Parts: sequence; C-alpha cells; structure tokens
Amino acid sequence: MFVSTDWREHWPITADLALLREQLHQHAADAGLTGERIDDLVISVNEAAINVLEHGGGSGSVSAWNDGTHLVVEVADTAGLLTPQDLRHQRPSPGATRGFGLWVMSQLCDEVAVDQESGRSRLQLRMRLPAH
Repeated sequence: MFVSTDWREHWPITADLALLREQLHQHAADAGLTGERIDDLVISVNEAAINVLEHGGGSGSVSAWNDGTHLVVEVADTAGLLTPQDLRHQRPSPGATRGFGLWVMSQLCDEVAVDQESGRSRLQLRMRLPAH
C-alpha cells in the first residue's frame, strides 16, 4: 500500500488533459524537476490519464507530492482493473495491440508500481529529485 503523510496536490482526470499537463508541469518544476525529466513525467502521466479515461472506468484522479527524494505521482481509477502483473518492463512485441503505455512509463520514470484497493487501481510514478 502506498502511504505518505506529505502534502499533496490533487487533480481530477477529465477530458481536459491539457490543463492536467499544465498543472503537473508547474508542480514538477516547483519540486525541482527540469528539462527532459519534467517532459518524461508529463508524458507518463498523460498516458496514464488517457488509460483511465479509456479503460479505467472513465474517471479518476492524479495526486502528486514530494517525499524529500522523489516527486511521486499517483494516478487512480474507478474500475480497478489494472494489476501489478500488467506492468511492462520489456518492450511489447511489434504486433501487440496493447501494453505500450505502461512500458513507456517504465522507461521514462525511475519507478513504476501498481496497487489495488477497494475496487480502485493506483499507478504510482516516481521521479528522483535533483540533489540540492
């Protein structure tokens, strides 16, 4: 189970993915991520949000917080269909019709994990923050 006592930023997942990307980008910049690191995180969260809209019950939320060493982003859905076994650490075959999004997230983020609780799936993406 993912637990943090740190302050969180929280956004609903809606069809306005541009607004979600802007909000996340600002939060990540405020946390200290820059350049490609922000881009990688925003791409990953955008893909996860699309998956929630298309496969995760159509609604969910994004939460982000700084745990001191990582910027952590949690994407939760209402369907609860995503499981830890769905994570891809190897590239799907060229003929595969699904699974590329989770694989891309695993390539772009430092850590990716899935948790299920109370009929919801939670995808957690972690990006190491630069040392100060």
